[in-house]
Amino acid sequence: MKSQASAKRDIRECSLAELKSWFTEQGEKAFRANQVWEWLWQKGCHTFDDMTNISKATRDKLNEHFELSAIEVVEQQVSSDRTIKAAFRSGPTQVFEGVLIPTSSRMTACISSQVGCSLACKFCATGRLKLLKNLTAGEIYDQVLYLSRLAEGTYGIPLSNIVLMGMGEPLLNYKNVLQGIDRITAPDGLGISPRRITLSTAGIAKMICKLGDDEVRFNLALSLHAANDEKRSKIMEINDSNNLETLAEALKYFHEKTGNRITFEYIIFRDFNDELQDARELAAFARNVPCKINIIEYNPIDDGEFQQADPVKVDAFARFLEEKCNLIVNVRRSRGKDIDAACGQLANKNKAASAK
Repeated sequence: MKSQASAKRDIRECSLAELKSWFTEQGEKAFRANQVWEWLWQKGCHTFDDMTNISKATRDKLNEHFELSAIEVVEQQVSSDRTIKAAFRSGPTQVFEGVLIPTSSRMTACISSQVGCSLACKFCATGRLKLLKNLTAGEIYDQVLYLSRLAEGTYGIPLSNIVLMGMGEPLLNYKNVLQGIDRITAPDGLGISPRRITLSTAGIAKMICKLGDDEVRFNLALSLHAANDEKRSKIMEINDSNNLETLAEALKYFHEKTGNRITFEYIIFRDFNDELQDARELAAFARNVPCKINIIEYNPIDDGEFQQADPVKVDAFARFLEEKCNLIVNVRRSRGKDIDAACGQLANKNKAASAK
């Protein structure tokens, strides 16, 4: 453990075993570590001084040896449909976003895993930002904690679902994302069921397989958006190195290891992937694993080259998949568009983020 003020370690990067060892080294009882752990991960405490069942001398010692960093809310916007977008700051300048999405049946937190993104998908505003940093497990946890408290404080309804569909590619921040999910789901954390959490990926086959090896209990969604390689590569560069055949094998492996059904996310664009032939290709790909399909309304971004598909064609597309292909299909209507909080819009007009 580093004790110099210039090299303080963030205490939330320590394991419980490390904290117990540190307290023992300091001549303290090991159970003090459990008390600190509870303050950090169950109560969401962000200052040592608030840990009231610990002596001031011990709190001073914690302040001397550790830092306890937390995200800061720098802006909050409320949509006409009651969606709330929060801009968070990590460190002095790096801004990322999370969204609280209330519906008649769910209260969902959409959280980020990175500041910016390196994948540059053509339809996504976040993809126009360079990757600035991976969020820590604590910063991932903090988003859920804040949005959960916001849900109860604003709407009187507890958080029901969490989706990692905000800024960044979660599988390129694998360790921190899984540690963050662990703290969100653990009995000595927030205790949220992993079945209520969905991780969305643009499709990195080897990391999908790693999720299977780790036998994760949360849900997996693949941002598919086209079910032939030529079209998918036009809008998602990641497809050049992770083509559909490779992804299909990875998804089969993931399902075999976890038993989890996959969600395919399909943003439908006007005159690009909205024909019945596209639906047939999607149905063929969907046969690889037990799945459900979310057809998502496109949300335009500044200077975007894509347009929303005709609602009549969207309905025909969904009906074909349901009636002709016997697939489970949900058409997701966008929420929070007026505050750029809808799918693909995060950081679209966030000047603090886009200027960095």
